[in-house]
Amino acid sequence: MTTDPLQGSTLAFVGSGTMARGIIHALLDADGVNPGQIIASDPLAEQRNMLQTNYGVRVNADNAAAVGKADVVILSVKPQVLPAVLDELRGKVRPDALVLSIVAGMPIATISAGLDHSAVVRTMPNTPAQIGEGMTVWTASPAVTETQQAQARAILQAMGKEMYVHHEDALDMATAVSGTGPTYVFLLMEALVDAAVHLGFSRREERLLVIQTVLGSVKFAQQSELHLAQLRNMVTSPGGTSAEAIYQMEKGSLRTVLSKGVWAAYQKSRVLGKRAQEPMEAPLKVDNAG
Repeated sequence: MTTDPLQGSTLAFVGSGTMARGIIHALLDADGVNPGQIIASDPLAEQRNMLQTNYGVRVNADNAAAVGKADVVILSVKPQVLPAVLDELRGKVRPDALVLSIVAGMPIATISAGLDHSAVVRTMPNTPAQIGEGMTVWTASPAVTETQQAQARAILQAMGKEMYVHHEDALDMATAVSGTGPTYVFLLMEALVDAAVHLGFSRREERLLVIQTVLGSVKFAQQSELHLAQLRNMVTSPGGTSAEAIYQMEKGSLRTVLSKGVWAAYQKSRVLGKRAQEPMEAPLKVDNAG
């Protein structure tokens, strides 16, 4: 009989924005934890009241108080806010606790140094995680134990699919592909709706057509062992409508434009990560000097 890695554990969410709420919802929906195991901190009373009302979890306005007794600390604040949060929590996280970050672009070394804590997992989830259909890429520092890796995996699996990588550089690549990926899909869907409206469909009719077409295609690809090119060829008859549409899209360099977009997102992820680290250097140097 397999023991639930989160059984009896206390999870503290530092920051209770959209992604944090999505993870809490996914954990409770998957019966991974009960509301009493979760404590969420947020400076806004309105946000805390909403969390209590909707999920029944414990709340606190004080980040340090929230993490004091936690087995797992989930950092879910904006990158520009994280340096101040790390400074606030330095020395407050239990030595045996796991820190799991969903903060985009922030390296493990920065989090570990900021908290003076060695067991850190860095993740790159995406927005479908809010409904348990996400894709999360993650890695862990050498100090993370097998038990803590199991805790991290249990949290991420409640959010959807997860993939462990050995090199942290893959997190920036994941940001450009799966993290930003829903943006590309939504843009494609929006373009299809606009094209259909141009043909004469109403937006209400075409929304149904596009969403179900994309959903069905994804499920078909998920259940098939064929390469995506083979699946495309299945519906591309010589001289047919699909062949004509693909010809025009290839003339417009669709693949090249998409590839350039992903590459730009990757480069931006690296730049944002470096910028987010810059404010931290001054406070840490002052503390060490003092």
